[in-house]
Amino acid sequence: QVQLVESGGGSVQAGGSLRLSCSVSGNTYGGYCLGWFRQSPGKEREGVAAISSGTSKTYYTDSVKGRFTISQDSAKDTLYLQMNSLKPEDTAMYYCGFRGGNCFRLRTDFAGWGQGTQVTISS
Repeated sequence: QVQLVESGGGSVQAGGSLRLSCSVSGNTYGGYCLGWFRQSPGKEREGVAAISSGTSKTYYTDSVKGRFTISQDSAKDTLYLQMNSLKPEDTAMYYCGFRGGNCFRLRTDFAGWGQGTQVTISS
């Protein structure tokens, strides 16, 4: 079983930056997929970014390309999401998720996820 704990959310003005972190622990042997997804009240879950642990191949939803960067530290126990040029429409609860195997694509169908961290962007 894998445990995920997100942190780093907050409230910033449009154009600002935030870096989200996700502590990853537990059974992460072999290749796996880590990603960030977000959800706002009344809206469907939206995949934001994903990374395959073995290949480091990354995937992004179109609305964040060029603004967000997903990465993993060398020890592979922390996942990051650097968010720049933030917009009010980025406001949501952000979750990090885990699933076995490569990502192959941007995903929302994770086997487990953390408690989430709130990101609020004001105009």
